Amino acid sequence: MTPIGNLRHRPVRRLSQLHAGLVLYGVSMALMIESGLGLDPWDVFHQGLSQLTGLSFGTVTIAVGALVLLLWIPLRQRPGLGTISNVLVIGLVVDATLALLPAGGSLGVRAAMLLAGIVANGAATGLYLGARLGPGPRDGLMTGYVARRPGRSLRLVRTVIEVTVLGLGWLLGGTVGVGTVVYALAIGPLTQVFLPLFTVPGPQNLAPGPVAPIPPG
Repeated sequence: MTPIGNLRHRPVRRLSQLHAGLVLYGVSMALMIESGLGLDPWDVFHQGLSQLTGLSFGTVTIAVGALVLLLWIPLRQRPGLGTISNVLVIGLVVDATLALLPAGGSLGVRAAMLLAGIVANGAATGLYLGARLGPGPRDGLMTGYVARRPGRSLRLVRTVIEVTVLGLGWLLGGTVGVGTVVYALAIGPLTQVFLPLFTVPGPQNLAPGPVAPIPPG
């Protein structure tokens, strides 16, 4: 297993799907931001940091992703090509999309943007994870931590991390609202629908999965 994944199996399909998923993910984030009705926990944190630092939302997303990726080192995690692309592509796309989207609108328009963003986010997650080229840095941090400590619950670890970043983001001025709740309720079922549709079949060892620790020694 290589650090960036095995591309010998259907490389064109998997690379195309990976980057289509990451682009769609960035677009979905921008839709939810412009709705003004609430963001997912990590994006509440990103938005709060953006307001604090004056940096663009996408720049903050890239910076946080890179810092989270550094936390993989003590967990002996190997990033996949999809992990590295996740850090870079999503932030660039969300800034570009925010520059193109019209601001404001009626409540009905904003609600439609929110719902479209959440559904698109679920589809995007299925696309980039289904390419089997590695998870995003934040998901890899959670699953890697649990892999090193088998007695810990992934659900509990994820909840603690996301509640923490949600609280910090809210204190920094990030948008918490009905969209935050709808996202939390919908993203799991949506991913369960889209991931099987987009998962590339093939050898089990063709790419690093959500947990790919470096062997000790």
